[in-house]
Amino acid sequence: MSASDHCELCAQDGGEVLFRAADFRVVLVDDAAYPGFCRVIWQAHVKEMTMLPPGQRAILMDAVWRVEAALLEAMRPAKVNLASLGNMTQHLHWHLIPRFTDDAHFPNPIWGAAQRGAEAETTAARSALLPSLREAIVRHLTA
Repeated sequence: MSASDHCELCAQDGGEVLFRAADFRVVLVDDAAYPGFCRVIWQAHVKEMTMLPPGQRAILMDAVWRVEAALLEAMRPAKVNLASLGNMTQHLHWHLIPRFTDDAHFPNPIWGAAQRGAEAETTAARSALLPSLREAIVRHLTA
């Protein structure tokens, strides 16, 4: 059995697919506290960036930059956090998380200790931006 036989990102999309290309897909993560949380996932089972040839690394990182631009345009966050961890899911993917100064964890990472409770009204208002984000991602990735 290969590593991809046990990989959740090989077996599943990893979220709502917003855009799919031959080499990567962009998904919206189902996280009610962080509307707009996206992942750019490499289609083939690869563990590390350096396992990709330079041209493929460029394709992946260009997609990350374009999704970041779409997040900035559609959601107007204070910051976009980018992370490529892979400790739990060893399949190459990037997290793109729009951050706001009033989100539950700011200024800490979302995986750290919460600094305050999430405001339902604020989260709902940000969720209302998701249709615009979906459109912006497609527009940025097809430009």
